[in-house]
Amino acid sequence: MTARQAAYQVVLRVFEEDAYADRVLRSAAKDLDGRDRALAQRLAFGTVQRARTLDHAIDKLGKRPVRKLDPPVRAALRLGAYQLGYTDVPPHAAVNETVELVRSARLERAVPFTNAVMRRLSEGIAPLLAALPEDDPHAAALKHSYPDWVAELWWEELGPEEALALMRAQNEPPERVVRLNRRKAGHVEGRPDPDLPDALHVERVEEDALHAGLIWPQSRGSQLAGVVVGSRPGERTLDLCAAPGGKATQLEGDVVAVELHPGRARELEENCRLLGADNVTVVNADATKLPPELTGFDRVLVDAPCSGLGVLAARPDLRWRSRPLPELQAELLRAAAERVKPGGTIVYSVCTLNTEENEAIVDASGLAIEPLGEEWPQFRHPRRPEFLLTQPQLHGTAGFFIARLRT
Repeated sequence: MTARQAAYQVVLRVFEEDAYADRVLRSAAKDLDGRDRALAQRLAFGTVQRARTLDHAIDKLGKRPVRKLDPPVRAALRLGAYQLGYTDVPPHAAVNETVELVRSARLERAVPFTNAVMRRLSEGIAPLLAALPEDDPHAAALKHSYPDWVAELWWEELGPEEALALMRAQNEPPERVVRLNRRKAGHVEGRPDPDLPDALHVERVEEDALHAGLIWPQSRGSQLAGVVVGSRPGERTLDLCAAPGGKATQLEGDVVAVELHPGRARELEENCRLLGADNVTVVNADATKLPPELTGFDRVLVDAPCSGLGVLAARPDLRWRSRPLPELQAELLRAAAERVKPGGTIVYSVCTLNTEENEAIVDASGLAIEPLGEEWPQFRHPRRPEFLLTQPQLHGTAGFFIARLRT
């Protein structure tokens, strides 16, 4: 398995089997060395992100609709077009490798067509991409490869300039940041973050440090949500949507971490063991239907499922499957209010940039808001300073909305 073959498997399975890009990559690239694994990820994730724009180029220059191509040919051409349009891979290498991918799929009859399309792309894709406009949401969605609804949402909420900056930012590789696990002693190379006590900027995630439980890959936006909870020794904290455990294992005191899906609950338990978080008890349950004895908590964290519009850089396939979940978020916040003791605090956080899932959920809850903007001015929400909002185009991290509420 080469890096391009691994990337090809990711592209093929994401679009033909609705698979998750990170999971396919983990399997396909498991035997590659670090350098080739990084190349496979860059090619696969970039191709998945840019699929809409790549399909437009293939349609225009290939003279046959992408939707009518055999799936292996479609995946290979997308991967080849990405290399020609967005990387410095030599054109002849991109053409030859794409042809070989189709040949290895035993589609010899499609080899001449693939070769012809790739040669036309090698000559025409750069000027085609450069000429795409971005002066309205639909044009910008095509140029930067987003669903129309996402572009329209950001255009309306942020304005054209910020919307375009956000689109560009989330087509770039995400920050390389880990959280230092203070429960275990060990040295990890990196640059400490000025804003968050355990965040470390690294050149690459050290596999040995990860397997030893010294670090946890976690964006600064995500770490900020865990810090805002403010849990202390002697307190009881409920984490309602805990897997895979990045925030749950940040928390001090006695922590009950709830996860609905059995497989993810097992993964959460394994991660807690790895990080030495023996203060965390995992409960496999529906957060909206918890046993009655799970009540009277000092703090509750509701890191709710959402459309994920703040983490599209790290999750390349998410933009094609994303949808807002306001009803579920409101229900989870109501469940949190029932489980926290009088005067306790609830942190509501979501990794999205969408008013419907962010401030609108908090406003509708009727809970008292504890202002956060003065405590964290660098992450103050631009329109609602009582909340925090990390923004990829401004802060270089995942987009997170964070509110702290009191019953």
